[in-house]
Amino acid sequence: MAEAENDDSYLTGEERAQIVSLLRQTYDQVLAAVQPLNASQWGFRPGLDRWSIALITEHLGVVEASLFRQVERALKTESNRSWFLDTRGKNELIVRLLADRSDKRDAPPAVVPTGNVDKEGALRVFFERRAQSIAFAETTAEPLKAHTLDHHRAEVGTINAYQWLLYIPLHTRRHLNQIEEIQTVSGYPG
Repeated sequence: MAEAENDDSYLTGEERAQIVSLLRQTYDQVLAAVQPLNASQWGFRPGLDRWSIALITEHLGVVEASLFRQVERALKTESNRSWFLDTRGKNELIVRLLADRSDKRDAPPAVVPTGNVDKEGALRVFFERRAQSIAFAETTAEPLKAHTLDHHRAEVGTINAYQWLLYIPLHTRRHLNQIEEIQTVSGYPG
């Protein structure tokens, strides 16, 4: 274990605390934003081509599973000897890209919500998947940073398993901002 503690590819105590805090914080924020909604608020769409809070919540559960699979896939790869160079600055890049809501993106087809999930079901899926992410972040002893996988967006490029894990709450935060935007749209039910 002493070797692992001296290896930069393992999470530091500060990194572990940060990721666990972000996962818990965004979990709590989704619950606070969505649970009190009535049926009209839940299903309100600010435009024909825009998602409702219902669709966003369904999407969050599906994406959480998809992103966590990327963490697992990265960990199955051989350790990347140049992980530090390949992933340097990517934490900040991910934070910046996901915070920028002016850059609207289409979700990959596999994570587009169907609209066939009720509020209870959407929240259950999201919360079950988040519990898995939190438990992993709290307990993993893997050298997350040494295992890399390319992101499908070229501007992101190669990121490591820790960065894939970081992507989860930052993606949730992006959609929490979208939920707040919907609630300020003219016509949003009171």
